Amino acid sequence: MTDDRTHCAKKTLRAAAASIRREAFQSHGLNASLALAALAPVLDIPARAVVAGYWPLGDEIDPLPLLRDLAGRGCILALPVVTETGQPLDFRQWNLDEGLEPGPHGTRHPLAPAPSVIPSVVLVPLLAFDLRGFRLGYGGGYYDRTLARLRQGGGVAAIGLAFAAQEVEEVPAGPWDQRLDRIATEQGMIVTGEQGVIVTGRT
Repeated sequence: MTDDRTHCAKKTLRAAAASIRREAFQSHGLNASLALAALAPVLDIPARAVVAGYWPLGDEIDPLPLLRDLAGRGCILALPVVTETGQPLDFRQWNLDEGLEPGPHGTRHPLAPAPSVIPSVVLVPLLAFDLRGFRLGYGGGYYDRTLARLRQGGGVAAIGLAFAAQEVEEVPAGPWDQRLDRIATEQGMIVTGEQGVIVTGRT
């Protein structure tokens, strides 16, 4: 698919995906976020790993219960920081009881004195996903650029967080799109890879 066709296909899918996610949030919101937290033992995240979460915006599935569980298992938490349009995200260490400051696009960041960290696990919000591990984001390309940079520098696991209803048959993808290694929904964990898809804990 050419760049222009991919861009148009993504734009078309975003409207439908946003509606589906909104309905899923209204139906499953809190229960879904608690179900994500229950998946912590099978997400293959080692203790003391630096885990970058995100502050939930609107009807994104809420990662905070999962982050709380991971912190209890000894993980070091971080949140992304938008430093400049068109650039990869940076990450600042964050504890759940610490305050946040407003950032671009409605985001919230750890306070500026917080130390910068390099995550080994990135929890990624999304509008839609497919079983190949491709995600539909918001069009800014922040996570694709960020994952590309982190993967050049060493190992990083990208785990998409979503409602199960956000799964689609195929997300339009170009050569710049970064695949997710795993996807966690309220129904279980999906492991993606070149050898196929292994599904854990799905109902």
